[in-house]
Amino acid sequence: MSSVKLERISRKFATAATTPEQRFMGIDDISFEIPDGEFWVLVGPSGCGKSTLLRIIAGLEAATSGNVYIGERLVNQVPARQRDVAMVFQNYALYPHMTVAENLGFGMQMRGIDRSTIERRIKDVAKSLQIDMLLDRKPKQLSGGQQQRVALGRAIARSPQVFLLDEPLSNLDAGLRDNTRSELQQLHQQVGITTIYVTHDCTEAMTLADRIVVLDRGYIKQIGTPQEIYHHPLDRMVATFIGTPPMNIIPAIYQDRYWQIGDSRISCTPELAAKLQLHQGQGLDLGIRAEYLTIDPEATANILTVTIIGVETQGRETLIKAQINGTTVAINLLAPPQWLALASNTPRAQIGQQLTLGFSLEWLFIFDPSTGRRLFPALH
Repeated sequence: MSSVKLERISRKFATAATTPEQRFMGIDDISFEIPDGEFWVLVGPSGCGKSTLLRIIAGLEAATSGNVYIGERLVNQVPARQRDVAMVFQNYALYPHMTVAENLGFGMQMRGIDRSTIERRIKDVAKSLQIDMLLDRKPKQLSGGQQQRVALGRAIARSPQVFLLDEPLSNLDAGLRDNTRSELQQLHQQVGITTIYVTHDCTEAMTLADRIVVLDRGYIKQIGTPQEIYHHPLDRMVATFIGTPPMNIIPAIYQDRYWQIGDSRISCTPELAAKLQLHQGQGLDLGIRAEYLTIDPEATANILTVTIIGVETQGRETLIKAQINGTTVAINLLAPPQWLALASNTPRAQIGQQLTLGFSLEWLFIFDPSTGRRLFPALH
C-alpha cells in the first residue's frame, strides 16, 4: 500500500479547430496528498474533472503539467500496467467470455503469479464478497450487483498499492447501492488499501470518505472531513452541493441593521455589519440548512413568512418545500407537527398555506452573491 500525491496537476483539452490560446482547461493546478490507507472521495457535478483526475492517477491519461507520486515513486512516465493500481469502472468491464473465477484471476495471471497462489486468492476474495457460489458463472448470468462485486473482487485480488473506483455504484438500484456501499466500508476496513473514489452523489461521499475533495469546473473548492465540509463550507457551491436537501440560499438586501427578504426581516447586529463592511442596499446570500428551520407561529423576531409549495412525508422526517420572495426553501422536520399527522380529524398541510419559520442566527451563513465566497462565519 502507498500514499498518493498530486503536485500541481493540470489537464488541457483541445480540438483540431482550436488554437493553443483557446484551449479548454479540464483541470487546473490540483494538489493534495492522500496518506497511506485512507479512503478519499472526489465529488462534484458532471464535467468538474473528477474522472479525468482519476484516469491521470491510473496512467490512462497524461497530465498536461504536474507530477503524480505513488508512494515515493514519480510515475509520470510509468505505464498504467506498471503503476500497481487497480481500477473499477462504472460499467464493470468484465470479460464476457470468462467465468467469475477467470475474471478474478486474470490480473494475477498477467503478472505471472503462480497458479496455487491465484487459486487461493480467488477463493479468499470470493468468500469475503459472498460470490464464492458464482465462480463457474459468466457475467451475463449475473445480476448488476453480482457483477459489481466481481469487478471489485478482481481489483482486490491483485493486492494493489492503490484502489481507484469511478462511480462504481451508479448502475445499481437504490437498495442495492446502499448495501454495496456498506460492504465497501467494511471491505476497506479489512484490506486498508489507499482508495480514491469518484462520485457525484454527496450521500456516498459523506458516508464513505475519510476526506472529501469537492471539485467544480476543474478546480478544488474544498478538502476536508465529511463533517468539516458539511458544517463549515468555504463557499456557496460547496454549501449547496453537499447535503440532502442542499443548504437553503436566500437572497437578501441589507437595510439599516436588517436583512430584508420580501416582507420578512432578519436582524443584523451593528458589530457584524461593521465587520462585513455592509452598506445600505447591498445584496447578500443568506444560507441556512433545512434542519435548522423550525415552524414557530409565536415567533416575532428573525422570522421568515413562507408559502408551502410541497410536502414530502418520509416516515420519521417530513420535508416541506416553500417559497419566499420567489426563492424556494426546504424545511426538514425530524418529527412532523400535529397539523401534518395522518389522522382523519387532523388538518393536513395545504399547498398555498403560509408558515412562520424561526431560526437561530448562530446557524446562519452569509455568502458573497457575485463570487460565492463565504463572508460569515469569517474564514480563518
